[in-house]
Amino acid sequence: MADAIVAEGLIKTYGKVRALDGVDLRVPEGTVTALLGPNGAGKTTTVRVLTTLLVPDAGRAEVAGYDVLTEARELRSRIGASGQYAAVDEYLTGFENLEMVGRLYHLGVKRSRLRARELLEQFDLEEAGDRPVKGYSGGMRRRLDLAGALVADPPVLFLDEPTTGLDPRARLGLWDVIDTLVQRGTTLLLTTQYMDEAERLADDIVVIDRGTVIARGTADELKSRVGGERIELAVTDTDQRERAVHELESVASGEIRVERSTGRITVPVSGDSGGGADGLVTALGKLSAAGIRVSDVALRKPTLDDVFLTLTGRGTDEKVEEAVS
Repeated sequence: MADAIVAEGLIKTYGKVRALDGVDLRVPEGTVTALLGPNGAGKTTTVRVLTTLLVPDAGRAEVAGYDVLTEARELRSRIGASGQYAAVDEYLTGFENLEMVGRLYHLGVKRSRLRARELLEQFDLEEAGDRPVKGYSGGMRRRLDLAGALVADPPVLFLDEPTTGLDPRARLGLWDVIDTLVQRGTTLLLTTQYMDEAERLADDIVVIDRGTVIARGTADELKSRVGGERIELAVTDTDQRERAVHELESVASGEIRVERSTGRITVPVSGDSGGGADGLVTALGKLSAAGIRVSDVALRKPTLDDVFLTLTGRGTDEKVEEAVS
């Protein structure tokens, strides 16, 4: 499978701050790659370089077979982009917004109007298409913005934080739209802070931190890097907590942790030590035999949040300081 997006050694600095520090990236045609990272990690800067809006200080990149530096004009007609905030004119109707985008792409009057109607229907905006956008909900504006990115029917689409600020229902609706685009063969590069979004939509996930790619792989591959499943439990009698930890040592595949604020016990388990459901049964059996009652128990699998915290030491909503050159 050919690559729709290729980036090698991208570097971008602002004064002494290095926003991109040697970013390498490959996105196969017809797939979705999620660029995951905290605020200030370099996600948006990467997208701006790949969409010809920023010139990198070093490195090279190609999108849809075109060089982002030497063939920028040709490339722009082959890509679509939707930013963190809907870039629509609220005083125009939805139809007029899409028609205007078509004219900017030199599609001609007839083709621009036809394409606008097609997209309004595709994005479930047909009834609202002749109303001013200022009366649209946030979800409707985001759908219209995404429709605008598709007016020229680009083979490659960049979505920068597409569901920021949307309610859960609107997010799910936008995910369905993205699914449809992928089924039609569109290649997507998606930036997001939402772990569930990355796991739900992406074929591959690239984790970026301080302008550098620190991990990549499928969701399952990344989760396997932080270990196996974990048993989380609380004992009824807090005075028996220390005894419970001692009884569980033979089940644990790593260090047992006791949360200070709640006293909740976390026991890592793996296949080698009877992990998963077997490990849970064994652990509860040992505690029962020792006369230790359990008030609450759960078997927890690793999540992308665990991956991110392990790799970066902080959450996605924490802004980071970019590397200083």
